[in-house]
Amino acid sequence: MNLLRLSPLLRLLVLTQLAFNIGFFMVLPFLAEHLGRAVGMAGWLVGFVLGLRTFSQQGLFVVGGALADRYGVRPVVLAGCVLRIAGFVWLGYAGQAWAVVGAVLLVGFAAALFSPAVESEVARQAVVHEEAGGGPRTRVLALFTVAGQAGAFVGPLLGALLLSVDFRTVCLVGAGIFVLVLAAHVRLLPQHLSGRERVQVRGGIGPLLRNRRFLVLCCAYGAYLLAYNQLYLALPAEVERAAGSQAPLAWLLALSSLLVVTAQLPVTRWVGERLSTRCSMAAGLALIAAGFAVVAAALPAGRTGTAALLPAAGFVVLLTLGQMLVAPAARAWVPDLAEDGRLGLYTGALSSVSGLIVLLGSAATGTLLDTGLPPAVPWLLLAAVPAAAIALLPGRDRPHRRGNAADTAVEAPSARS
Repeated sequence: MNLLRLSPLLRLLVLTQLAFNIGFFMVLPFLAEHLGRAVGMAGWLVGFVLGLRTFSQQGLFVVGGALADRYGVRPVVLAGCVLRIAGFVWLGYAGQAWAVVGAVLLVGFAAALFSPAVESEVARQAVVHEEAGGGPRTRVLALFTVAGQAGAFVGPLLGALLLSVDFRTVCLVGAGIFVLVLAAHVRLLPQHLSGRERVQVRGGIGPLLRNRRFLVLCCAYGAYLLAYNQLYLALPAEVERAAGSQAPLAWLLALSSLLVVTAQLPVTRWVGERLSTRCSMAAGLALIAAGFAVVAAALPAGRTGTAALLPAAGFVVLLTLGQMLVAPAARAWVPDLAEDGRLGLYTGALSSVSGLIVLLGSAATGTLLDTGLPPAVPWLLLAAVPAAAIALLPGRDRPHRRGNAADTAVEAPSARS
């Protein structure tokens, strides 16, 4: 898929995803170390703050989508950019716990506004592109995913370079990127998008809460998301132990993004031809559990140095492969479990419930990492979480309903910005 063949609006949205993730991933990978060392937070509080960031984004994803439906894409995206700029600047200067919490909430809520607005419009425009004879809509959505992962690849590398100055510089440069994104959208994003109706979203919570199959899927997906969050909590601690600094962390995170950029589409195609949705999720969760077990098995030896980073690299590879299986399968499963006409609500609820699990689980993980237990114990307990989640998966698949791409688009990992 050639970016130049897309409409000006689609090009803007795809490049927006690239810029979003460059700015975001410049900062997030180095936040845990900054909070522990520079701010002086306890381990449990660092974990809670990181979980709070995820929850303020994932938990409010449904709110951002509803606001975009009600008021349109442009005002929601612009508001999200303004909040992200304010959050990064505040985070750069925050020196006390309450200030850090406030900044992190702004950073997370900003993404809860602009991510669903941008992703839903990309999906809708992909349908328009297909109907105009531009090729399958899936190619547009795949390009959007690759742009996000490219940003997630570049961001940590830039952040690592800027960290040689200080963390505040990293935050301010990240804010500067969002200033450029804001200016581009003020100038280029239309006030009114043709064919997009503004609607009022109501109801549906009661049936959702009684939908046991959907709720257990949320729990399983939350276990995956908690495991993924360890890239920013448990992994930095292990890198610091093995290498004596955070420098290799950027390269490990870049490895994860590079794997997704190069392998996500082939893996999805291969899995789709061979495994059911449930089997795909189960296999992905098993790979994630194995990744934690690899580090746990190596820790008793207590090795340090470059070679000691190999188990961490193995963890990143297995976690990323698991992510490639779990995330698309979970999103594809939601339409089978949702009530007719409530797919948006159920998609947002998947993010909200999993975000709450991450909030609680990250605080527990921070406590485990900070209690002086043998180093392998937290990693073994973390391995047990995705392993146990396999048993939670709904018992059998049902045939997928065909629908509009705007309804069924998968939230790519890049949307964590």
